[in-house]
Amino acid sequence: MLYENIKEVEELVEKWTEILCLQDWDISVFEVKKEWRKTGDIKIDSDDKKAILMVNGFNPKITNLESLIVHELMHLKLWGLDQTIEQLINIVFGEDESDLKRDYAMTKFMEILEPTVADLTRSFISLESKDSRPTNGRVMKLVEDELV
Repeated sequence: MLYENIKEVEELVEKWTEILCLQDWDISVFEVKKEWRKTGDIKIDSDDKKAILMVNGFNPKITNLESLIVHELMHLKLWGLDQTIEQLINIVFGEDESDLKRDYAMTKFMEILEPTVADLTRSFISLESKDSRPTNGRVMKLVEDELV
């Protein structure tokens, strides 16, 4: 189990909202209680400065709750930059998702964004968290799949 109760998640969100200077956002927590391919996600409404942090309470893929929360909040912190780059890609390549040039640009962007968020998360966790264990959920799944 990733966490004991939703209150634990909310307390960590409150802690990290302050550390990451996100106090001007209204951030809610939503527990996913069914099969889901992710451990966490964040949905963002930048116009109203509201976000919902989704946490998998059914079958989480990692064990470090604090790292998950920081990772998702880091996406919120970088949201403006993320959206600016996506809009630029759309201006340059159009919005046709089947266009190979656009697909290449979006893929390269995501290949830079996710590791950057992961690196920033590890850095903050190593400085501020009681549990600084790395989150090897996705790569561990590859190991487990290899052994089946």
